[in-house]
Amino acid sequence: MTEINSLGAQTVPGPQAAKAAMTGELLRLLQAQPGLLAPGETARAEVMSMRQVGVDFQLSLRLTQGNGNQTQLQANASQPLPQGSQVTVTQTESNRLAVMVQQVHANNITTLTRLDTSQVPVGTLLQGKVLTSQPLPQNAGEIASFRSLVSLLNSSQAGATLAIDSPRPLPVGSLLSALVQGDQSLRFVPLSGRQDQLAIAQQLVTQQGRQASLPGLLNALQQIATSGDAGTQLRASAERLLASLPDARQLGDAKNLAQALNNSGAFLEAKLLGGLASGVAPDLKTQLVRLIAQLPNPPTGQALTPAQTSTLAHALPGFARSALGMLGQVSPRPQPGAFPLPSRLLQSLENEGDLQQLLRLAAAAISRLQSHALSSLQQSGPLENGNQQTTWQTEIPIRHGQEFIPLQVKLQREETPEQQADREREGRDPLEAIWRIELAFDLSPLGPLQVQAQLLQGRLSGQLWAEQEQTARLIDSQLGTLRERLLARGLDVGDLECHPGTPPQGPRTRLEQRWVDETA
Repeated sequence: MTEINSLGAQTVPGPQAAKAAMTGELLRLLQAQPGLLAPGETARAEVMSMRQVGVDFQLSLRLTQGNGNQTQLQANASQPLPQGSQVTVTQTESNRLAVMVQQVHANNITTLTRLDTSQVPVGTLLQGKVLTSQPLPQNAGEIASFRSLVSLLNSSQAGATLAIDSPRPLPVGSLLSALVQGDQSLRFVPLSGRQDQLAIAQQLVTQQGRQASLPGLLNALQQIATSGDAGTQLRASAERLLASLPDARQLGDAKNLAQALNNSGAFLEAKLLGGLASGVAPDLKTQLVRLIAQLPNPPTGQALTPAQTSTLAHALPGFARSALGMLGQVSPRPQPGAFPLPSRLLQSLENEGDLQQLLRLAAAAISRLQSHALSSLQQSGPLENGNQQTTWQTEIPIRHGQEFIPLQVKLQREETPEQQADREREGRDPLEAIWRIELAFDLSPLGPLQVQAQLLQGRLSGQLWAEQEQTARLIDSQLGTLRERLLARGLDVGDLECHPGTPPQGPRTRLEQRWVDETA
């Protein structure tokens, strides 16, 4: 826990600065400037930048003379002067410019000694850069304490300087992240958490460069399942995987839908960590890994030993990507974290055997599922308003006649810190949180469709987008029937709208992902 100091607004940095205003000890030029000012002449200087060097502070000053001329000066100070501070200096001797500080004007500098929780609510993640770190005077028997000036890099207070006290010195120049606990307290977030987020973003870019759409693989498996040329074991694996895919009509049942989500590959790692390895057989990602392990002819032309098979299964999809060469694509590279993932096909390789092509398709399918999983991690965590957001994003291939339709799903839960604590402690109703769902699919002849819905305290609101204008008109004409059916299921229904085109894209903060604001 780090306490923000509770000093009042500062007109001078402290008692030493007040003393320096009489003696000139506060500020010393690094290089003499003879003739810059006439003896006895005064001028104003503004602090342009500051950095701590040992126990001193190195300042870059912009000095403005009475005639308007400006000069850049470098100086040392015994006390920190935040960027933007102004000092009045004077020429003391005719042969050199020994600046005498007459007055320090810092009352116009935003140096926060407490946080306004209406602007940075409890739970907000603040990020900043440490400008200074100094030990505070202590009496015998007292615990050591250190005071630092931190420049805030995010939130509505970005650019302000925060004065904080901590039991340990903060390395000057270091970046830190801290959660707001109150108007005068912060809790530091370990740097490893920030590094994890960076690693997720980097890995997501890599995975999205490897991935390809699932229907290409499923169509190839359909051919293998009906072919007599494929091996018995490979054909059985293809049949088993295709049989595990849900039919579109089955997803109208809540239990079948829950089972389809559970077997989509999004929870494979969680099941394995939880010791549920015996229950992962129907999982889509598990079946893809086993399918790759059964393919007898890798691109090197050498058979896989059992040890190599085990290594391949653990290293996927990275090893498969490096072993199979470049993947072609016919669509632009998607942005990390974008939803939905666009359709992406692999270019066929000349003189390529069917099994090698199948290996490439299976590895690309695993990468696509991994992209969804990494996007879930990237979009989970504390929001700017202090709430906690959890995201589950996945893709379910659905049978629709003789076709396979990928249904992309993103579920999000947003809770206040109090709701999260109550849910974990008392098992409170999960519907008290804000729930959001996004769906994306391409259903012939309706074309690409996207759905965004929000459930807040039993009230459901939603928006739909159809790329084909005639489909948008058709859906809009049926919204009344949809509202009646939702009301019959006991839901309180808010706004329901359908738009032609696609949802707005581009950089969005997490707060801007509130598609429907029920309080507006």
